[in-house]
Amino acid sequence: MFSIYKKELQSFFFTPFAYILTALFMFLFTLQFNSAIGDMNTDTFKFTFPEIFYNMTFYFIFLIPIMTMRSYADERKFGTEVLLMTSPVSVLKIVLGKYLANVTVFLFMLACSLVFPIITAANGQVVMSQLVCAYIGFFFWGCMFIALGMLISSFTENSIIAAIIGELVMFIFIFIDRFSQTAFISQHPTLQNVLNSFAARPRFGYFSQGFIRISDLVFFISAIIVCLAWNYISIEKRRWNRG
Repeated sequence: MFSIYKKELQSFFFTPFAYILTALFMFLFTLQFNSAIGDMNTDTFKFTFPEIFYNMTFYFIFLIPIMTMRSYADERKFGTEVLLMTSPVSVLKIVLGKYLANVTVFLFMLACSLVFPIITAANGQVVMSQLVCAYIGFFFWGCMFIALGMLISSFTENSIIAAIIGELVMFIFIFIDRFSQTAFISQHPTLQNVLNSFAARPRFGYFSQGFIRISDLVFFISAIIVCLAWNYISIEKRRWNRG
């Protein structure tokens, strides 16, 4: 697994790819940060980060598919999938190696964003409980969508198509709770409850407010496991088809 993990990390960090993604993430975070400052009514540099992270859940869906689109699609496009499928490494290790590499890039992006709480702490006050919970929630939220993005990449050999489909699917998951509140869905309580059970953004909302609920952790961890399991099934099926 480490060999796959190392190979994937090199494809990110030995090229401009990871740094461009991080720059885009920092740009979006800066916009949210400056917006929060602009909305203050006093000269005191004092505010909390929940709204910034909550808004970033929307903007980040445009970055995650770009991060994950190459996971399997490029392997097929450049013909390296044959080497991957015939290697002695198990499918489980392939999936986990690629997943952990993507998560490492995500952690790198989050680590870079720590400059904003540091600036805030130097010039005002930071509510640490909300900040820590927001980072934990954002991490699990990102890990879930990384697993989902990799799953979508396993279905196609075109990385651009994988990115587009990934953004559409993640967009649906982001706004599924609002869709469930429409007049038509509200008339069907059972359907509304089913849709709400898949809503990720409201669950992240509790993290951003400084609350860690076991039910929300179970939701994100379960979603990650399910998506990775489907990753495994998808790749295992392709390996068997190749004989």
